[in-house]
Parts: sequence; structure tokens; C-alpha cells
Amino acid sequence: MTIGVVIPCYRQERFLPRTLAALEGALAGREWRGVLVLSAPGEGGELPPLTARWQVLRPAARRPLTPGAARNAGFAACGGAWVLFVDADVEVDAAWVERAISETVSANRVAGLWGRLEEWFVDGAIERPGSRDMYRVGDADHDSDYLATLAFYRRDALEQAGAYDPRLNSEEDFELGLRLRAHGFVLRSLHPRAARHWSAPRPSFSEIGRRWRTGLCFGQGQVLRLSLGRPSLGAHVARQAHYFGMLALYFAAVPAAVLAGPRGLAWWALAPLALFALMTLRKRSARLALHSLLTWSVNAAGMVVGFALGGAPVESGAASGGRA
Repeated sequence: MTIGVVIPCYRQERFLPRTLAALEGALAGREWRGVLVLSAPGEGGELPPLTARWQVLRPAARRPLTPGAARNAGFAACGGAWVLFVDADVEVDAAWVERAISETVSANRVAGLWGRLEEWFVDGAIERPGSRDMYRVGDADHDSDYLATLAFYRRDALEQAGAYDPRLNSEEDFELGLRLRAHGFVLRSLHPRAARHWSAPRPSFSEIGRRWRTGLCFGQGQVLRLSLGRPSLGAHVARQAHYFGMLALYFAAVPAAVLAGPRGLAWWALAPLALFALMTLRKRSARLALHSLLTWSVNAAGMVVGFALGGAPVESGAASGGRA
């Protein structure tokens, strides 16, 4: 069986040597073909050495590709009955790859596989672990609602579902999972640990601003607008429930001011202060509580912007290829 590998890369080049070495080792002795998609114009000036198995796609678009558009471009170019989508900051575990490939023999209605991702931070010369289970998938095998960051998809299932939605700046993984399951396919999480995810230290306040600048926080609203009138709308609304809660909290300031003036606003201000106090107790850190509330607030605002703007424009000729 030939395996396709797709790595979308956007500002993650520093982690690529680790990512590529892990993939080369995990797939040694197998038939596979890889595609590295540089998601932004002018990106990838200092790529690490690539073996003959890799093809590099560079965007012909004027703006950075959405995550879905980058993955679709790689999917179209890589071939393979099964395709492994790995972000450029993910170091796969060889044992999990071996297990996942063995599962494809009897996959039947299984469309995709993933597993537990362990979080690791690079802080200067120091490497340290973060969350043991980034997506809280657990260690046991079980069905999953969606796959993210590391996803091993069956080609024909992905084609039948329509692949990733290239209009979404984020939420493309969850949206795809809904469509796959609507087609009757199953998604599975497998043990052991699937990969390590590398990044700068998190949580960080700079990450909040980056998500706004790159449009990642607009995906919540985009997917809601694109789902209007569809059965999937309820699932997307439920997934964004805490952002709706933040919007309700902030909008409540208007009737409070109209009905009771400055005194009403003073009473209203007790609500976010109480939420901050509750989060501080829960996280045992005022800094982490503030980070969570700012993240929810920015994502809630991004949801409104994304809903108003709709999906990101899809440009023709998203990527051009050349074998490295």
C-alpha cells in the first residue's frame, strides 16, 4: 500500500527537521510519497534538506492559504490509498504509525485515525513537556468525533466527503469530522501516543494577538454562517457555546446601562469580576485566568467578525508544485 504524507507549513519551519526525521524513520521500508505545502507566499526560504520522496508546493495565491486549502493541495498531489496529514510542528511516533497502518487492513467503514498528542515547549535552549494529552483523547482505543493536527485519512472516504473546506480559517477539522460521520464513516483514536506537538511556551498572551492577525479566530463564525440551514448547525453552535456566553455577558452591559445608568453598569461589572475570581480559583493562577478570559473574549469577537465576513475567498491556482 502506498501512503501519502502532507505537511502544511506556515511559520513553523524551525520544527521541520524534527518532523521530517520522525516521518522518514517511521515510514522506513514502506512505499510513500510526501508533499510539503508552503502556505504563504515567500515562505520556506530556509527549508531543511529533503530526500527525493518530497515534493514542495508553493502558493500561487496572493494571501496565505487556509489550513484546509493547504491540505487539499497536498492531498491532490501526494497520491496514496491512505494519507497522513501532519502539521510541521508535529513529531510522529513510529510505534503509533505502525499500529495505524496495520489497522487500515481491516478498516471497513473507518475513514480516519489519530491518537494522543503530547505537548512539548521549546523555550530558548530548554525543552520541557506541557500537557500529556493536548486534545484529551485518552489512552484507550475509541471512536472520535473528529481528527486534528495529526490525521490519517482513507483517500476514498475523504474524497466522498468532499475533503477539507478551504473557506475556513479554522474549525476545518471539526467540520470535516461532521461530514464524514454524516456519510456513515467512523473516526478512531488509537493508542499508544501518536506524536509530540512542539511549540513556543503556552499559554502566552502573544498567541492571542497572533490568532487574530492570522484570522484563526474567525473560523468559529465562518463555519456557523456556512452551516446555516444545514443539519450540522446545531453541533457548531454547541461547540461555540462558551463564546456565545461571553457575547451575552458583554451585551448585557447595554440593557444594564439603559435601565439603571452608571449604577447598572457598576452592578454589571460584578459579573466579569466574579467570573475572573472563579477562574482564578479553578486555575490557581490569576495570570492563567486572565489569559483564558482574554482568549474567550477575542475568540467571541472573532466569531462575530467571521460570521459577518463569511468564508475566506478561495483563489484558483492555490499552489504550484516542484519536486525538491
